[in-house]
Amino acid sequence: MNNTPPRPLRWRHAGLLAALLLALGGCASVGPDYRPLAPQAPAEWHAAHITGDAGQHSLERWWQQFGDAQLVALIEQSFRANPDLLAARASLRASRALERAALADRDPGLTASASSGASKRGGAAVNESWVAGFDADWEIDLFGGIRRGIEAAQADSAAAAASLADAHASLAAEVALDYITLRTAQARLQIAQRNLASQEETLQITDWRAQAGLASSVDVEQSRTNTEQTRAQIPSLRTSIASAANRLSVLTGEAPGRLQETLATGRLPDMPAAIAVGIPADVLRQRPDVRAAERTLAAEVARTGVAEADRYPSFRLSGTLALESVAFSALGNGASVLRSITAGISGVLFDGGRLQAQVDRQDAVREKSLQNYRGTVLGALEDVENALTAVDNTGRRREALAAASAAARNANLLAADRYRSGLIDFATVLETQRSLLTTEDSLASAEGDRLTALVQLYKALGGGWSAADASDESNGNPS
Repeated sequence: MNNTPPRPLRWRHAGLLAALLLALGGCASVGPDYRPLAPQAPAEWHAAHITGDAGQHSLERWWQQFGDAQLVALIEQSFRANPDLLAARASLRASRALERAALADRDPGLTASASSGASKRGGAAVNESWVAGFDADWEIDLFGGIRRGIEAAQADSAAAAASLADAHASLAAEVALDYITLRTAQARLQIAQRNLASQEETLQITDWRAQAGLASSVDVEQSRTNTEQTRAQIPSLRTSIASAANRLSVLTGEAPGRLQETLATGRLPDMPAAIAVGIPADVLRQRPDVRAAERTLAAEVARTGVAEADRYPSFRLSGTLALESVAFSALGNGASVLRSITAGISGVLFDGGRLQAQVDRQDAVREKSLQNYRGTVLGALEDVENALTAVDNTGRRREALAAASAAARNANLLAADRYRSGLIDFATVLETQRSLLTTEDSLASAEGDRLTALVQLYKALGGGWSAADASDESNGNPS
């Protein structure tokens, strides 16, 4: 039996082993390689669409086309102070930090240490000692698990950047929609107040005629009913105005009520003369939610490789370089250099199928991400088709209501004149007043609906953000 202790690993042998492991570590990684998908997009839109192209910049800053300085100011303020957008920026910073941490895993770790102490034996000798040194540890990425982890972290960062861009686009659209809701309610309020004043005048005249025996009490009560019904619309419109203003305050990072006076007066924004529509393939490249879904899929494909690599052995190199000094008060001093390098391998021999189950689970997650991506692509195409249809049809509806409103105004003037001349009964006057209020109110709503459809189209096209914005915010410089 040989009782000779094992000889320590020589530095030359350890260096050769490290070089061999490093060379092997540069081989192919386990798990599937991600290949970017080319989504199938139709050559053109099926819905009727607006001709003309206002340019890419107009899509990125589409709100500037509405000719409304207050709308522009509200959107820019929301980009600076909206809590949800600030949270998305923080998520991007966290994702960037995780990416840096993943990149650090491929490099060796180095730690330093120092210690000192003293001991005494009996009543005479005092031994003083100190040790200072460095410890290094490195996991050889033989099967590519670390590389796959880096790929996943980089894809997660790209997905977070795309999600931030999507938050930009959604926030701009939400501010614009609430602003249009506010201005539409204000326009409807003005119409109701104008019609109420006219109906109150008619009620007064009818009351005078009834006192003179020229009209019946039934005419008076019908006129009063018409007037009060119009008056009843005003409180609900004021509520809509206040709610929209409060919502805009919150979206811009202000307390509710702060914008009530600022937004007290104004009109609906102008309809742009040209719209940047583009082709379906352009939209899929521009939509940030499609980008986020694609990068999320790439991350899950990489994580499948990480799970697969966990099933294989791991290799580690570690080394120590230290200087030890011992001072003996009675015998003198002594110092020595300590150095060592070790290589180790570890792996699971039996785990009851746990690691394979993790691979199977991650493969299912990857498949789920793939289907989510496909669903996002189809949803993006659907959004644009619906928005194009809405823009076209709301425009047609607005034109018809504009003609109806003009006719209602003429009918109301003619009815009032003929009633005063005794040529028609009072019921005709009431009917023309109700028709005028209804058509003018519907026209104001149609104006708002047309602008709403246009905002939804810009959002569906992926407008509201730019690559320059995403780059600035990725570097910690919010726009």
